[in-house]
Amino acid sequence: MIGRLRGTLVEKQPPEILIEVNGVGYEVQMPMSCFYELPETGQEAIIYTHFVVREDAQLLYGFSSVGERALFREVIKANGVGPKMGLAILSGMTANQFVSCVEHEDISTLIKLPGVGKKTAERLVIEMRDRLKGWGAGDLFTPATNAAPLDNLAGVDQSAEEEAMSALLVLGYKAAQAEKVVKQITKPGMTSEQLIRDALKSMV
Repeated sequence: MIGRLRGTLVEKQPPEILIEVNGVGYEVQMPMSCFYELPETGQEAIIYTHFVVREDAQLLYGFSSVGERALFREVIKANGVGPKMGLAILSGMTANQFVSCVEHEDISTLIKLPGVGKKTAERLVIEMRDRLKGWGAGDLFTPATNAAPLDNLAGVDQSAEEEAMSALLVLGYKAAQAEKVVKQITKPGMTSEQLIRDALKSMV
């Protein structure tokens, strides 16, 4: 199993990155909460990975910390929840926020995430309530923040809106919903990562 990658960040196409390790390029999908913390392309990055083998594909999911990966692994154990939904959940909220939703049985917040209906949200709360006991947000997860660090983002990209909408579609949002939200929040000079961050915040 591939559990950790340390190499040069070659491409960033949210929510996927390409990281080169000893001449080999690995395509890794990351929740946006972790994607925001990446350095600029060309710099070294360290990510913790979860390897998924399917009949038709081999997929890598990446995380900024061991704690976030551990939560992802717990989430996808829930009945009816796969890696794609796990990626969407941890893109729509931080690890701490998800733990808080489970602890407080906040179904209304969970159902705002793509692909998470009322039954799935209730199942997540029931199945994960005991698993998350004693984990302690401060012990295992990085502190939750209202805004992602943006001081290392690249300059304005002419296709920022298209990239943002594409990322939202990958995360499970409907095309009409993604387009509507992105157009509402777009301001001059915003990067795709800023657009995705603000879009996800506005939908949860």
